[in-house]
Amino acid sequence: MDYLMDVLASLRAARLVPVVVLDDAADADSLAGALVAGGLPVAEVTFRTAAARDSIKAMSARGDILVGAGTVLTAEQVDQAVEAGANYIVSPGLSRAVVERCQEHGVLALAGAVTATEIQAALELGLTTVKFFPAGTSGGAAAIKALAAPFGQVSFVPTGGVGPKNLADYLALANVAAVGGSWMCPRDLVTAGNFAGITALTLEAVALAASLTAGK
Repeated sequence: MDYLMDVLASLRAARLVPVVVLDDAADADSLAGALVAGGLPVAEVTFRTAAARDSIKAMSARGDILVGAGTVLTAEQVDQAVEAGANYIVSPGLSRAVVERCQEHGVLALAGAVTATEIQAALELGLTTVKFFPAGTSGGAAAIKALAAPFGQVSFVPTGGVGPKNLADYLALANVAAVGGSWMCPRDLVTAGNFAGITALTLEAVALAASLTAGK
């Protein structure tokens, strides 16, 4: 339980969770280095590509970045991600099988939940932090704010349709633990090997988040 709280605390401290798509595991170490250099030692590596497992393994081996596996849909993928070194597991929706397998492994599960029914189901599984996805088309910050009334004990990690233009709306909410997004590590820059560009975008994102949460 302490480990789960430490991971959550790290995500809260970061405020931003870069959502990373890697097509070649050879880029993983350089990408992790770019994020760390930008002041954001955290990443959610999506399980949508064949390179995901090896990418997580390479990033977690560094020891200086908190690595999660995203788009995890099955218990088997949980096993693969944890074996590769993932510190937390992110799912687009709420799967009892995925959550329970995470609990068996002792890793944090960030399951997707956007409706009152889904959030109640998440609470029944012992979760108090959920991924709000896709945030942009599920009511955005206004919906998260409304959900704070009946679910005061729940915190959210909105992802999907979040960027610099609306980041302030989300970070202003007390029940938002962190915000997920890919704008600081776009896939085309990764593919092009432009890691200096990713560091620059990350520095901008970190500075923006800091300015928006100053005094909170």
